[in-house]
Amino acid sequence: MYNLPYEKTLADFDFSYQPEINQGTIEDLGSLRFTQENQNILFIGTSGVGKTHLATAIGIEGCKQGISTQFIRCSDLINKLQTARVQGRSEEVLRRYARFQILIIDEIGYLPIESVGAKLFFQLIERRYERKSTIITTNIPLSKWGNTFSDKMLANAILDRLVHHAKVIRITGRSY
Repeated sequence: MYNLPYEKTLADFDFSYQPEINQGTIEDLGSLRFTQENQNILFIGTSGVGKTHLATAIGIEGCKQGISTQFIRCSDLINKLQTARVQGRSEEVLRRYARFQILIIDEIGYLPIESVGAKLFFQLIERRYERKSTIITTNIPLSKWGNTFSDKMLANAILDRLVHHAKVIRITGRSY
């Protein structure tokens, strides 16, 4: 199923363990209405709180409904974009990731992103902006993205495009 890391559904998510998450909001996201308006979803929280589970569950629902969906860890995406650049295939790889109706980018913030990788990431987000839906999981507050992307202005430009038309879900519960 489009590189999804495991098969976990919204029905598998234990909302009683993360009571600050609004179950109705998550179920609405599971309806995939957000894709009709090309909205994004940002799951923000520390490790182990269920961000990837929720993103994956929404991705599985997308697959079930025939929506083109792709899951990739941020570090893998950056590596693929940088390798493509070296090989002179940037355009091809950017187009590939821009075409998915739902692109899930997991684990932004676990590893720093060098300048070239940050610029390529921006190009991808720019291509998807207001055209497709992107789901992000991150362990760092949005205010700290400048440190991750090694360029505060570029990080702000990325965030402008991701947060505009987005559902931002902060998960502050304990780790599973």
